Parts: sequence; C-alpha cells; structure tokens
Amino acid sequence: MAEIAIKVEELYKQYKLGMVNTGTISHDLNRWWHKLRGKEDPYQLVTVTNDRTQKASNEYVWALNNISFDVKAGEVLGIIGKNGAGKSTLLKVLSKVTGPTKGNIKVKGRIASLLEVGTGFHPELSGRENIFLNGAILGMTKREIASKLDEIISFSGVDKYIDTPVKRYSSGMYVRLAFAVAAHLEPEILIIDEVLAVGDAEFQKKCLGKMKDVAQQGRTVLFVSHNIVAVQQLCTKGLFLKNGCLEYHGDIEKTLPHYFDFENVSAKKDVYDLSEKVRSNGVAKVIKKAWLENLDNELIASTAMGDGFKICFEFAADFEMENMLFGFGIENLQGMRITALNNSIASNTVVKQIKSGIAVCEFTSPNLSAGEYFITLAMVSEPNQWIDHIEHAFTIKVEPKDIYKTGKVGGNGQGLVFLKGDVYIR
Repeated sequence: MAEIAIKVEELYKQYKLGMVNTGTISHDLNRWWHKLRGKEDPYQLVTVTNDRTQKASNEYVWALNNISFDVKAGEVLGIIGKNGAGKSTLLKVLSKVTGPTKGNIKVKGRIASLLEVGTGFHPELSGRENIFLNGAILGMTKREIASKLDEIISFSGVDKYIDTPVKRYSSGMYVRLAFAVAAHLEPEILIIDEVLAVGDAEFQKKCLGKMKDVAQQGRTVLFVSHNIVAVQQLCTKGLFLKNGCLEYHGDIEKTLPHYFDFENVSAKKDVYDLSEKVRSNGVAKVIKKAWLENLDNELIASTAMGDGFKICFEFAADFEMENMLFGFGIENLQGMRITALNNSIASNTVVKQIKSGIAVCEFTSPNLSAGEYFITLAMVSEPNQWIDHIEHAFTIKVEPKDIYKTGKVGGNGQGLVFLKGDVYIR
C-alpha cells in the first residue's frame, strides 16, 4: 500500500474582505483579550461561506472551510471547481505561500510549485540564475542542478534569453521556464495551478506530456485546471471544491460529474421540470419542461446507438416573442460540445411570433457512441437577444448496440461518435 504524501486535516483559511494586511489593531486586541480569558477567537466563529453569487453580509469569509483529505505517493490529483471555489487558496496553503487559519498539513517530500505567474523567481536575476536559485530552495546541490540545466533550458525554449533578467520576459516565457524548472528538478511533489493556460497550445501539450512522465516516475502531482479534458487524461483521483468546501474526493471519473452539477440532472425521468433550474443572468424562465422521445413520438428515458430520437421542450412566456431561434446542444460529460442545431441551420427558418409551444429537435440517424450526454437548451430572438438558456438541462443515455451487424456490440473505445464503414484488405 502506497504511503501518504500529503495529509490535510480540518483545514480552514479565513480572509477579511477588503483587507490586504492581517487585520486591525482593534481586532488583534480583541483576539488577545479572548485568548487571555481562555475563550475562542471571536473572528473564527464567523461561518460566512465563500459564495460569490451572494452579496457579502459579513467582513470575514472562509476561503477554505473544514477541508480534510489524503494524497498517496505517486497519485495524480486533479483539483476542480468553479471560479472562487478555493482551489488556488488550497494550493497556496499546501505550498506554504500562506498559512492556514486552523488545521494541520503533513507533507512527506519536497514540493515544487507553479502557482501565479512570477511566483518563485527573482525578477533581477537571469533565467539561468533563477534555475540555480530554485534548485537550492528545493535542497539540491549545485552539481545536481547543473546536470539538469541543459534539459531545463531546452524544454523551456528560452535558450536565447536564458542569461537575460526574467523581469524582461513575457508572461509566456516566464511560465515556460518556471514549468521546466519545477518539473525537471525532481521534487517528490509537483503542484501546478492554472498558469499553464498562459502558454500556447503546443507548449500546454508538452507540459501535459511531461506531467505524465513525472507521474509515471512515482512522484505526486496536484493539478488545478479548468481544462477538464486535460484533467481527465492526466489525473487518477479528483477533488471537487465548492464555495470553499470539499464536496467530493475520489476517482476522477466520479469527480468530474460534480463539476457539471451532474447529480441534479442525471436521474432518469420521463419529464424534467426546468421551471426553477438555474439560468444565466439576463434571461427569462420561459422553458418549463423537457423530455426525450423516439421517432414514433413515444416518451423514452434512453436511446441506443444509431436509433433516431427527439429532444423536446415546452415553453411559455407572458409576452410576444419575435424572430425566434430554438437551439439544442449535445455535450459529453467533460463539457465538450459534440453538436448543436437550431431551426435556422436545419431549415433556414425563424419563428416570426410566438408566446408558447413545444420545440422539437429530431435526429433521424445520430452517430453518438454509447455513453451519457448533456443536453443544453436555448431560445434566442434574432439578431442576438437571449430569451432563455439552460446549460446542461438534463442528460440522455445512449446504450451500446450491434450497429455493424457483426454480433459485436460497439461503443467502447470508439470515441464520441461512430461512422458507418468497413475495414478490409485489397
């Protein structure tokens, strides 16, 4: 059984809204007075959740609220969550950039972190000097760092500027060198925040490949990203944060659906009530219900590979809607758009005037592979006025099927779609 590389127990991190320092003298005196009398810190009794959708009602907020989890040595942990969930704060606490308000963290091994652009580099030093500085911080000898130097410089692609002060680097160059240093100096634990998004697509692909190599060498990786496809490809375990709280920790395939609010839409029903489902800002709750039908207009809970189906939704408004487009999108559980269709694309028409009705999108011969898919619904008044929009309104399940009539069930390992065809030798 693998040993524990990181153990986090009842971790809290509190911030005072609007403050850039640790607090005020009056608050410090109040804390000291409570401590003198053996009482709990009065400001740690505050239980305001870090919810960005609500207006602040208190000057203190928990950026991390009672977080506990273990990371085994050699594990690749993907940390996901919406903006403001506490992901970056958690990495900063684990990297000792900032301290926890309460709780315990036990780490076994050296940590190399790539957090915000600029973290860990001295701007006045050259790229080469910063490589040696970072290695020394990790406890490596000059000889050990020198043995990796050429490899780091080559990977980063900043050979020409390696003896230039890094304050003159672009953000992309900065990140390229910072990642190369963090990944090649062989720390036991590698922590990577979303900063890879600064690099170009080619370099991001190169970084993901390097992180796979690092993981295969038995080192521990913590990876924060909104690129869910990358998280799925790289990570074996997942951790989902919501409003500073740990909502789920487990296998990555079971963690990802929480990111898309999958629990609220995945239960198989005949008809989905969408009247109170969360919308984007600035739209009306016009879409009331949605369901799935076969081509014979019969209500179904799932379909099979190659079988036609209809996505339907009922809408009703208390105003006349003009020049309407009705849109339907299909995405996989990682949020990748597979297809989208509206009446303008399908039949070159718009609906001139309407208040209520049932919109239907009919796929007569879909090529979806077996699996689960999100359905997104939209109503737009041309030229570009959103009436209603429900992202991930509900899910449909596509069952495996012998679509090639060979006695073998298709769907596994075929990707998102299948194409009718044949394989032969000539």
